[in-house]
Amino acid sequence: MVDAWRGRERALRERGVDVRLFSAGRSEEGGEWVALRPRPGEAVEAVDTLGRHPALFLYDPRPLWRSLGEQWDVIDIHEEPFSLATAEILLLRAFRRNRAPVILYTAQNIRKRYPIPFRWFERYALRLASGISACNADAAAIASEKGFAGRARVIPLGIDPAEFTPVPERRSGGRGAGDQHHDVVVGYIGRLVPEKGIDLLLRALALEPRLHLRVAGSGPLGASLPARALALGVAHRMTLIGAVEPDEVATFYRSVDVIAVPSLTTPRWTEQFGRVAVEAMASGVPVVASDAGALPDVVGGAGLIVRQGNVPELATALVSAGGERASDLIAAGALRAAECSWTSVADDYIALYRSVTHAEGPDPASAVEIVVVAYGRPDLLRAALEPVAGMPLTVVDNSSLPEIAELCTEFGVRYIDPGRNGGFGAGVNRALVDRLVPGADVLLLNPDARITSGQIAVLQNALRSDRRLASVAPSQVDESGRPARVEWRFPSPGNAWREAIGLSRLQRGARFVIGSVLLLRAEALDQVGGFDEAFFLYAEETDWAYRAQSLGWRHTLVPAARVVHVGAATSSDGHRRDAHFHASQERYFRKHFGAIGWQSARVATWGGAMFRAAVLPGARGTEARRRAALYRLGPMRVESRLRDAS
Repeated sequence: MVDAWRGRERALRERGVDVRLFSAGRSEEGGEWVALRPRPGEAVEAVDTLGRHPALFLYDPRPLWRSLGEQWDVIDIHEEPFSLATAEILLLRAFRRNRAPVILYTAQNIRKRYPIPFRWFERYALRLASGISACNADAAAIASEKGFAGRARVIPLGIDPAEFTPVPERRSGGRGAGDQHHDVVVGYIGRLVPEKGIDLLLRALALEPRLHLRVAGSGPLGASLPARALALGVAHRMTLIGAVEPDEVATFYRSVDVIAVPSLTTPRWTEQFGRVAVEAMASGVPVVASDAGALPDVVGGAGLIVRQGNVPELATALVSAGGERASDLIAAGALRAAECSWTSVADDYIALYRSVTHAEGPDPASAVEIVVVAYGRPDLLRAALEPVAGMPLTVVDNSSLPEIAELCTEFGVRYIDPGRNGGFGAGVNRALVDRLVPGADVLLLNPDARITSGQIAVLQNALRSDRRLASVAPSQVDESGRPARVEWRFPSPGNAWREAIGLSRLQRGARFVIGSVLLLRAEALDQVGGFDEAFFLYAEETDWAYRAQSLGWRHTLVPAARVVHVGAATSSDGHRRDAHFHASQERYFRKHFGAIGWQSARVATWGGAMFRAAVLPGARGTEARRRAALYRLGPMRVESRLRDAS
């Protein structure tokens, strides 16, 4: 709608992306109706809308229907997942049978439970989406918590650096740089509402006589602001400018020494980005912001962050930012603002588009990086490392044993001690945070498994032969040469019932491969993200594979590759191991099928175990009775009791 906000599409077109943009013909922005005004030759189509609320309006479906009848590589919906407009577009897409992957946008960084049907809209949209663009880290995390299968990407809102540029004296620090005694002109621009913290600025002026304030904006507090300043004795140091036209915003930034963003979080609102802060930094103006919402992430180390509502801290920071720290903040702000330029934002979106279309980069991964998560048993780890020690390899030691650290030094591989036993998934994620070979495929190797570099090459050749494959695994045998099952159907309530009544051979659904030796495709890792650390032990690879499958990936066994896997060699307590295994199954069912799906699978497993306990003799019957008791009590509850007892 707003011309400046269409900079993303213009930057994408400059990079050769064919973008067809549909925008509301008019909408309410900042309390005023704004009409779409395309630039000459700009490829944007105005669409009539019904409704005024950002989450409760609908588009005229006719132009969208026509466009969805065409073939597109990506459908990018810049609306919240819970919104009525998102539901409308996804419904039209379904009726049109358009299979292009969908990307959604979110800024919602407060955990809200929406009323029906918006809760349903949100859940459906997040489960259908192939990608998420979030303008702050909390919004990305919330999208994943609510059901998005992949890695939500944090992509900032953009600015035009050609519009927001510093005047020459700003580049060298401005007029007050290094001077702790000169007056500091503080700027505020935005809505004049209580949650924006404008009253805090007036109180900061009352505390610090060197501060002067220029206020640009309009809103409910506009009429009472002069009286409030007078009551605090700072009216002579405050100038109320009123609303500023968009083409005058940059000039306003350059007229002040510091921009303040002293927002206050409320139960229903917090800062979702803070574009003002980025624009000010691009204009060569230091920024002081509160720690409300996304502001600390947006400002980063390029500005000063103060605690919400702390007036003395705010006053001190404003004086410092406009004086002794001005030069450093201006330099850091310029670097941060460059990361939010439309060109940088466009690059981030192109990477996202390539990810959801499963496009290989110009140089597809040829290297393999190995990750081993160890817990005790240095003898087994030695056997695992010997055949692959010359490859890029990281050992994450959840047991923090000096012997394992020494073993890694001996083999010349990277050793990481996370300082705690967070489980297998947490260990893998720790290694993925700091990659030895960025962009390489990743082999997950259990410390009780052995594979050679030649077998790894066979695995990677199979993985790279099909661009739809997210993971591959070799065939496995134990130390006696007995084959072990590697490929399985995904667990589901239906499959749980089939197994309970003895019809496992009739199980349905896609397949995955287990993770004792598992090669993950770099592009799939990029889209799906790391492992869910709620799975302490077992089912973490099942969960990852299910999420990848939801995003259009596949998994397969590679019979030509063969490894030896001892199995359960790092755990000697069978009862505890079973509790962890079935607790992870409960987490998996609850996460992907909800409470009802879990209860269905639980009843099926309990019923099947009770039947086997009644008919099977000896140890098999005893094991079935133990399984039935575990599911009667609840595996996660039993696991929790075991942890408390230890």
